[in-house]
Amino acid sequence: MGKLGRTDIFEAVFWLLIAIIFFAFSFNFNQPIEIYKFGATGWPRVILFLMALVALGNFYQAYSKGSTAQEGRVGAKENDEPIEYTSTGQYIKTGMILILPLLYGLSLKPVGFYSGTPIFIALIMIAWGERRVRFILTNTLLIYAILIGLFMLVLNAPLPQGNMSPFYDISAFMLKTKTQLDQMF
Repeated sequence: MGKLGRTDIFEAVFWLLIAIIFFAFSFNFNQPIEIYKFGATGWPRVILFLMALVALGNFYQAYSKGSTAQEGRVGAKENDEPIEYTSTGQYIKTGMILILPLLYGLSLKPVGFYSGTPIFIALIMIAWGERRVRFILTNTLLIYAILIGLFMLVLNAPLPQGNMSPFYDISAFMLKTKTQLDQMF
């Protein structure tokens, strides 16, 4: 059994059982949707597949390397040091990281996904302490492109468009472009 512990086996079985049970229940609401070619169960099944894939990957990692902390692994330490806030700036940074997702969620109705998401991605990177403008812009565009590709092309999921004037126009442009791409293929 390699370097597996009981908790590693339990964790893998737990997540795989959840994925299998939810997949079985997905047949209860498998109905066609007019605007989505994969039906009502398309994106839930993709997420369940990814969850099972991560569980198996984690199981393989525990089997080959064990679950003990490894030197040089990102985020793994033998002795966790307590978090100390020595300045007001650290409190503000933590507060921003906690409040920004809430503000993003509240802004989805008036601003929409297409306009709000790149701003949110950039602000989160700034809140984490990143200051290189080129890095922020490049990664924001990359993450945004991946999200747009996933939700618009792969999952064909409707996204919040926003209802304020300039943001609604951006959403309309994105949807018009997607419709033209769909008609080409």
